[in-house]
Amino acid sequence: MLDIHAQTTIADFFVICSGENERQLRAINRDVLERIAEQGIRPRRVEGDPFAGWIVLDYNGVIVHVFDAEQRSFYRLEDMWSAAETLLSMP
Repeated sequence: MLDIHAQTTIADFFVICSGENERQLRAINRDVLERIAEQGIRPRRVEGDPFAGWIVLDYNGVIVHVFDAEQRSFYRLEDMWSAAETLLSMP
């Protein structure tokens, strides 16, 4: 989880995660959607597809990026936003 509020106005936080295959990406996506919906919050927009290897869930101030390993390596968001403070990192 990156705190990007000082670098941009598009969001306050990026949550970046990855799965090993299309099935895991679909499961991560479903779990995020369901758990946040329990709080009465729906994404403003959803882009991408597990088959493409990436999904973006836009919750206004929080943007959730779900990648497979290849797409995460290609986009390298952690490098692109290296000036942002890392709030949480899990191996």
